[in-house]
Amino acid sequence: MARMNMIEAIRSAHDVVMDRDPSVVVLGEDVGYFGGVFRCTDGLQRKYGEHRVIDAPISEGGIIGAAIGMGVNGLRPVAEIQFADYIYPGFDQIVSELARLRYRSGGEFFSPVTIRTPCGGGIRGGQTHSQSPEAMFTHVSGIKVVMPSNPYDAKGLLISSIESDDPVIFFEPKRIYNGPFDGDPEKPAVSWGSHAKGEVPDGHYTVPLGMADVALEGDELTIVTYGTLVHVAIAAAKETGVACEVIDVRTLAPLDIATLATSVKKTGRCLVAHEATRFGGYGAELAATIQKECFYHLEAPISRVAGWDTPYPHAFEWQYFPGLKRMSAGIRKVMEAG
Repeated sequence: MARMNMIEAIRSAHDVVMDRDPSVVVLGEDVGYFGGVFRCTDGLQRKYGEHRVIDAPISEGGIIGAAIGMGVNGLRPVAEIQFADYIYPGFDQIVSELARLRYRSGGEFFSPVTIRTPCGGGIRGGQTHSQSPEAMFTHVSGIKVVMPSNPYDAKGLLISSIESDDPVIFFEPKRIYNGPFDGDPEKPAVSWGSHAKGEVPDGHYTVPLGMADVALEGDELTIVTYGTLVHVAIAAAKETGVACEVIDVRTLAPLDIATLATSVKKTGRCLVAHEATRFGGYGAELAATIQKECFYHLEAPISRVAGWDTPYPHAFEWQYFPGLKRMSAGIRKVMEAG
């Protein structure tokens, strides 16, 4: 066991699978010599060579298209898109080719591509380096969508993704790449606790895709969330004193409906939270699913806490971010309703 932040855990996952399976290759902008813009692939090219850790041109469509071809021909590619905001030039390759390949070939062909990409705010990146486009991909049949909230899950889920024969979009919340907040007074005064940085096995292990996690147990209110907001939800539960059960979705598609329904049926109340914009966000699907499964158990309307329906701002980043103040207000609103 080693104490790792999420960057180190992701790097360890790459190392473990590349050592076990020579068909695993990594490609993307600056992933080799530079080690990735966030250093998630640092040292891999030196260890495994340029033929397995490939520095690609600045062409997201080309990176994903090449990865699809590699996968069809027996390799197991891990493609990094430097920021989720830049995944859109490769969107057609993902939706029209990667996600449909097994279906359109009647099961004859598949391409086990994992696409890693950092998402969300936290670096003052503004509208072009802070987006959370996960809802766009959960809408697409044929791909799995994952977003971890802590280093242990990040490594285990990434290994599961790479070893899966299905394509996976693996979102990495950059706000918790390095663990807890560093005390900057301009950032929300939230104590993240040890959940963002923890013990991670050095070797091979997996966290199953399609299974949510109960990050905090409680019996008064269920908070359904993922990524960075798992930590905000835990902090808000402590601040408000409400016995919240925090469900970390982890795999957004396919969704673990059973875990969500079991929790909401127990608590009778539900708050859905995510960093992405509210309208058309993934939280709407969560709320609709929970409403269908748990209607007769609900004691209050399902509520949502989310980002603004605007581009991610630069100067007002922490006003946009659904932090402790807004999460706590959302908890109180649900508890007072019904």
